[in-house]
Amino acid sequence: MQFQVNNSPFSPEQVDLLNHLFPTLTETQQIWLSGYLAALKSATLTAPAVDAAPAPADLAVAVATEAAPVEVTVLFGSQTGNCQSLATDMAGKLEQKGIQVTLTSMTDFKPNTLKNLENLLVVVSTQGEGDPPDTAVQFQEFLYGRRAPKLEKLNYSVLALGDSSYELFCETGRQFDERLAELGGNRIIDRVDCDLDYDEDAEEWLESVLDKLSESQSSVPASAEAAVAVEAVSSTFSRTNPFEAEIYENLNMNGRGSNKETYHMELSLEGSNLEYEPGDSIGIYPENDPRIVGELLQETGWDAEERVPVNKKGEEVSVREALQKHFEITVLTKPLLKKIADFTQNVELLHLLEPGNEEVVTAYIYGRDLLDVIRDYKLIDIPAKEFIALLRKLPPRLYSVASSLKANPEEVHLTVGAVRYESHGRERNGVCSVQCAAQKEPGETLSVYVHKNPNFKLPDDPDKPIIMIGPGTGIAPFRSFVEEREVIEAKGKSWLFFGDQHFVTDFLYQTDWQRWLKSGVLTKMDVAFSRDRAEKVYVQHRMLEQSKEFYAWLKEGAVVYVCGDEKSMASDVHDTLVTILEREGNFSTEQAHNYLASMQQERRYQRDVY
Repeated sequence: MQFQVNNSPFSPEQVDLLNHLFPTLTETQQIWLSGYLAALKSATLTAPAVDAAPAPADLAVAVATEAAPVEVTVLFGSQTGNCQSLATDMAGKLEQKGIQVTLTSMTDFKPNTLKNLENLLVVVSTQGEGDPPDTAVQFQEFLYGRRAPKLEKLNYSVLALGDSSYELFCETGRQFDERLAELGGNRIIDRVDCDLDYDEDAEEWLESVLDKLSESQSSVPASAEAAVAVEAVSSTFSRTNPFEAEIYENLNMNGRGSNKETYHMELSLEGSNLEYEPGDSIGIYPENDPRIVGELLQETGWDAEERVPVNKKGEEVSVREALQKHFEITVLTKPLLKKIADFTQNVELLHLLEPGNEEVVTAYIYGRDLLDVIRDYKLIDIPAKEFIALLRKLPPRLYSVASSLKANPEEVHLTVGAVRYESHGRERNGVCSVQCAAQKEPGETLSVYVHKNPNFKLPDDPDKPIIMIGPGTGIAPFRSFVEEREVIEAKGKSWLFFGDQHFVTDFLYQTDWQRWLKSGVLTKMDVAFSRDRAEKVYVQHRMLEQSKEFYAWLKEGAVVYVCGDEKSMASDVHDTLVTILEREGNFSTEQAHNYLASMQQERRYQRDVY
């Protein structure tokens, strides 16, 4: 569409500007702009006249308020971006209610301002076995340190994210909640602990917070036009409204004889308006294997067509669809086992969960799933509706993007390692990975959304050197990093460490790396193939072999990125970084740890670990 001077109220100069701008806007931007203009008009009509009104930064600022708004600080500690995304959405909803919001990451928060806050909302995740996310470490140390202030004037609430398959579920959120109370803080509402399916619980928590805050403030609600615009924008594709992406390619990259299956997938994003950056992930909503669902139905005797609710709104689907598409059935956790025992009152299961049997319970859970429990404890004649309500939602799986959107418009590439193993006499498969590997063909679709990860990003300065450490499927984001730097013609040096089992069968994206090395886009690459020699060699060994040059890059300001397994690889790499600093920089162990902590604070040491 072209604007014309003779049929518009604009001057020729304005028409020229509009014709240059409008074709570049996405559908989402157009919707936002129309809602913004409507809200601005409404605010202008209701607000008192002033000499010069400042341009609003967003829709919420266009809302007129008569009373001084309540001030709320939303503080988040996020590793993979979930908490940041939630906190950002919450800030927007608070602002729509006329509340003045300060949104900040724990890594950027100035702890000495804590004593001045009146209302604080904390959104924080827990990593692995009870650890805080990297961005929350310093805030945690401050809270438990001697400089932590008395907080009698602080009203606060904590939303904790975690994974109930871990022993210390939502441990960081629990610690923050209890410590703020110890310092004198007053809970706005009690802490809510969220599992992987956190959307509904987080929404209820925020609604309860808003109810409490509204009792202490009076403001004019957002205009109808602004509300419509916000609703229109929120209707775009997201975690709660995934896009059906067509599969272009699905190729196994491992050679014949490999112990692994690693698939390169190319998905179409055409028509979605979804955008991503290197370091982000794609969330995929998987489905459970129909074979396992069938065995569950046979074992329990449930009617596959009986209707059961799948959310707190009361929406219902058949039992078969609920088990296949909505609920987790392949991961067994202690909380779930406890719920099943309490519900069924099965004597043997209750005995298993008695105090003192913690190690036995842990051993039983490992490698088993819901079907095992039903078979082992002969859980028959149990009502489907009540039993299924005990299960947690089937959460999306995240896969790092392995492509640059600038190089591949309207598509995204993923690196998916198929998980297959045998346990307790049954073959087991990773729900999403094997669905992608064996059950999806080009032309079929996957339900996807973009998961932003602001804590794993290329430096703003393209001239900065980067060091990338990613064995196995941890290589995925670094393919996107290098592809992006090729497109933008970045001048900064780049160094990649990659490892896997065998050079011949497991050198993922080998031709890409060789091409980038030849062109100079990739400056240097070191590889470690652990099964090609009697003595196993991993990426950390290659780092130590290159310790002098590695340290020189650090002194030049290089940003270090680590992606992959958290339990072994990431900790080994961290210890290796400490060793390099001790060896080449004459740091003490404490100084080395402090140096790495400062690198994390400066975003020069970033990790995407799982």
